[in-house]
Amino acid sequence: MTRLIIAIIMLGSLTLLSMPAFGAEADEAAAEGTIFTLWPLIDYRESPKEQFSNLGILGPLIKVQTNKGDRIVAFRPLFHNSSNEKQGTSVTEYLYPLATTETTPEVSRFQLLKLVQNNSFRKDEADGGEKDKMFFPFYISGNSKKYGPYTSLFPIYGDIYERFWKDEYHFLLFPLYGSTVKKGTTSRNYLYPIFNTLTGEKESGFQVWPLYGQAAKEAVYNKRFILWPFYIRENKGLDTANPTEKLFLFPLYTATDSPDRTERGFLWPFFGYSEDRKQNQSGKDYFWPFIWTVRGENRTVDSFLPFYFNEQKKESSKSWYLWPLYRNDTLTTETFSRDRDRVLYFLYSDSLERWVKDGSERRRTALWPLFVYKRDNRGVKTFSFPAPVEPVLDRDEIEQNWAPLWRIYQQKWTDSGESVVSFLWSLYWHEIREDAVSYEFYPLLSYRGQPRTTETSVLKGLFRYRNVSGEKSLKLLWLPFGFSWGEKLPGKGTAANKPGGGL
Repeated sequence: MTRLIIAIIMLGSLTLLSMPAFGAEADEAAAEGTIFTLWPLIDYRESPKEQFSNLGILGPLIKVQTNKGDRIVAFRPLFHNSSNEKQGTSVTEYLYPLATTETTPEVSRFQLLKLVQNNSFRKDEADGGEKDKMFFPFYISGNSKKYGPYTSLFPIYGDIYERFWKDEYHFLLFPLYGSTVKKGTTSRNYLYPIFNTLTGEKESGFQVWPLYGQAAKEAVYNKRFILWPFYIRENKGLDTANPTEKLFLFPLYTATDSPDRTERGFLWPFFGYSEDRKQNQSGKDYFWPFIWTVRGENRTVDSFLPFYFNEQKKESSKSWYLWPLYRNDTLTTETFSRDRDRVLYFLYSDSLERWVKDGSERRRTALWPLFVYKRDNRGVKTFSFPAPVEPVLDRDEIEQNWAPLWRIYQQKWTDSGESVVSFLWSLYWHEIREDAVSYEFYPLLSYRGQPRTTETSVLKGLFRYRNVSGEKSLKLLWLPFGFSWGEKLPGKGTAANKPGGGL
């Protein structure tokens, strides 16, 4: 019991006496900014001048931040909300990538693993607005401007309009019956995919898969298969300047002939060749995709996988060495260039991007699972350790919801000398902002300093020394009063440095 009482007294003392000063000193500090820490419970930073504040609770778990109208509220990893009241936008992620809600002046959305979706569009609110719902593939509903409302209860019964790349879907006790319509062509399936009929304007066809099937549209295409995939023959593009004839006698022989292209394959995949007259290139393959070559005006390929692969195009290149050991990709245009190296896919990667117009560049280097280094086009550099996910999935949602939980060390800095460092979720932190310096190793030592003002504190106020433009003060034992001496030099000093935005 005695130990408990002592612990409560010490914690209460540290909490009370680590708060900002009162009176004139507090007014000066509040005008410039506030930093209050009680690791790992609370980390609060505010800069009224920059309209910025950030509250962290329990390290990276809880975050409440405002920045010039933008607001972030997070309880990692359960949810993360970013909103802007003036613009009327809000995005909330729940245990990313499990679920997301999004609200804008035009639409409200909800999705669960992309399988459950609920969308409400407000552009036609006078008519009740547009809505669609989906629990893929079992329940889908919506409203088509052309066909009206629809509902699908898979596999029992359903109608779907103008979704999933077709004009219409209809089914009853699928796979017993189902049909689709696209651009006037109706495809009906019975015991899908075995029986099929095709009807349309000057178009017809049927199949009993995989035994036999045929389909044709007058002056557009015709195709047929027998014992699919062993015999397939088709002619397509008959109404174009490049009609194409294809023949497959799998695996003995394949052929493609058109005014633009000729292809032959023998004992696939052992040997084949192609000639593309439109692209002015030709290719040969010997056991594709391992050994093959392409030669042309705009494309050259040499593939001897897994030992070597190289593809050169007019504006890009791709090379493999001892696949998948090392890969290099480049892209070069009149306005932009990118050079990326990778070792064992994501084990190590280095990407450099340049914009020719303004001379800016951006770089990202990652070594899984150790670190990620970034330099943005403004010259701001960041380093994070460790990085168990970021080298594999470079996504903002990972950065917002998960990465802060495992980042033991973070640093952000610029060429001008400004920097922010955090170790063990601000057990130790260090900030350099313009001409201000602050650091803290909780609860042992903290320091705030800028021109004409310095403050040093031991054990959150057991010993606190301040120097404001030559006027010095000393406080002991967390007492609100102390000793002062010296005269204040001409000019205006400030009590605390301007806190930055943190990491």
